[in-house]
Amino acid sequence: MIRASALSVAALAVILAPLAPAAAAAEDDPVRWSIAPADADGADGRRAVEHELGPGERVDEHFVVRNLGEREITFRITAADGFFTQTGRFDILADAAASTAAGTWITAPAAVTVPAGESVVIPFSLAVPERAEPGDYAAGVTASILSAGSAEGGASVGVESRVGFRVLTRVTGEITPAASLDSLVGDYRLSWNPLRPGEAQVSFDVVNDGNTRLAATGAVSVGGRTVSFPAEGQQAQELLPGDRREITVEVDEVWPWVLLITTVTLAPEVLAISDTDATIAPISADVAIWAVPWPQLAILLGAGLVVWAILWRRSRSQRRISAMIDDALQRGREEGRNEMTDRVGAS
Repeated sequence: MIRASALSVAALAVILAPLAPAAAAAEDDPVRWSIAPADADGADGRRAVEHELGPGERVDEHFVVRNLGEREITFRITAADGFFTQTGRFDILADAAASTAAGTWITAPAAVTVPAGESVVIPFSLAVPERAEPGDYAAGVTASILSAGSAEGGASVGVESRVGFRVLTRVTGEITPAASLDSLVGDYRLSWNPLRPGEAQVSFDVVNDGNTRLAATGAVSVGGRTVSFPAEGQQAQELLPGDRREITVEVDEVWPWVLLITTVTLAPEVLAISDTDATIAPISADVAIWAVPWPQLAILLGAGLVVWAILWRRSRSQRRISAMIDDALQRGREEGRNEMTDRVGAS
């Protein structure tokens, strides 16, 4: 049997928007379902379960599984540690047994059977260990089914499809947000049209050195141009404590001035479950980018050659004219001497 190592596309959509349904199983008998945080009466509109708890504290919660299919389905319920992929998507460990943190704090039923077209509210609990360190922790709860699939070569395999929601916990205590920039690399792409500027590309790692969740925001300045990240309409990259995430920013309309000093300014936002005044001062780092203006230099070289050719031809013409004048003067002097000699002989 093959188990999906990450959430399916549908599952990812539900983790970010838990009220959206997912579909799996055979094409002629699709199973569609959703899972979301709830209270004892049903879905309560939350996108995630978030709590601030002290070491040793416990809270009781609920979630609802809705079966949108046409037959009764038994869903497997799993709780596991959460993480963010390098693309910034939230996921949970494929093997719940590998969880070592918040995934182990959740107690929930192993399975639930939901009739066709109905919903079932399921209680679960979140208990923080006595020795838990202060800071932010992420986990997730999923409802999954096993469906048939085909492996390479036509062999039949089982694929686990799962959808879920986040469970975010802040353990109270000393909250110390911190971040740093690392591995700055820059590149410049020329426009071979000498009348148009090129584009600078800057990559860097944002490191969450503290114990809180952070959103990576800031700006990149190069060649008189400044571009913010994330771009308008995009969501900021979220980092859990200890995360490292590579971010690439492209800055267009940059002229090649041989050496471009690029400044990356990170202004991370501390993501809070409850009210907090924790902040991080902006962090800056520089990287130099070589941007040799080859097209412009080629034009200057060509223009220089043209000017040199014109001056050389003008100089050559002046030398020829001077030579012709000197020759004419020399012949005139010779003719004058010959004429003088003839007069003397005649007299």
